[in-house]
Amino acid sequence: MGGPASEAVMAVEWQRYAEQMALLARDLVKRDSVQATLDAIAESAVKLIEGCDAAGILTVSKGRAVTLAVCGDIVEESDRLQGELGEGPCFDAARRVDGERLFRIADMTRPQPSWPRYSRAARDLGIGSMTGVLLYTHEEDFGALNLYSRRPGAFGKDIEAAGWLLASHAAVALATARTVDQLEHALDTRHAIGEAMGILMERHRMSEDEAFGVLRRISQDHNLKLRDVARRVRDNHPDQV
Repeated sequence: MGGPASEAVMAVEWQRYAEQMALLARDLVKRDSVQATLDAIAESAVKLIEGCDAAGILTVSKGRAVTLAVCGDIVEESDRLQGELGEGPCFDAARRVDGERLFRIADMTRPQPSWPRYSRAARDLGIGSMTGVLLYTHEEDFGALNLYSRRPGAFGKDIEAAGWLLASHAAVALATARTVDQLEHALDTRHAIGEAMGILMERHRMSEDEAFGVLRRISQDHNLKLRDVARRVRDNHPDQV
């Protein structure tokens, strides 16, 4: 019987889910690398979304499918097939060929005219149903969060809403992780250049401008990144440079 009782049960379920999402958001912020964030997103999808047996994050770079994170043994094979065949729902979602930000395949055991070769292979893998949400922020797309179930009909409209919530949290956390990663990389580069300049200034009695000019000239002459030249100076005796 429906009515107030079933609505109350649904309200409790959504409250529980909202609490889990809040905890997840805090957990994602604590991750210390982009990869750790991606792995946590995939694992949390399987843990939090009912009926989800496997999850992964796929991006498409220069027309090539790249698996960024996996939770479940069917994900990598599914991604590999889509990359090889150049077709499939995750492949399309990650590159946004039609502008859609969500896909849902209720029954993968039935023919799928949009992806005929992939759908046959997916049935052999034991995929019953799929859904996916594009991971994006206002400025940038990161790929798609894809959910798999071994049974048909696992992902309904309520599950799609859960997927949207998870993807929204994940995209913001991923954008933050990427920014932190880039800042740390920039700081490491600046530190290496500063150390190399200090070595040259001390050993060869150069000014700051002269030391930087030496590093830049070696970088240009040998077609090396300035960061790599600085690390070589730092890691080797300066007379060898």
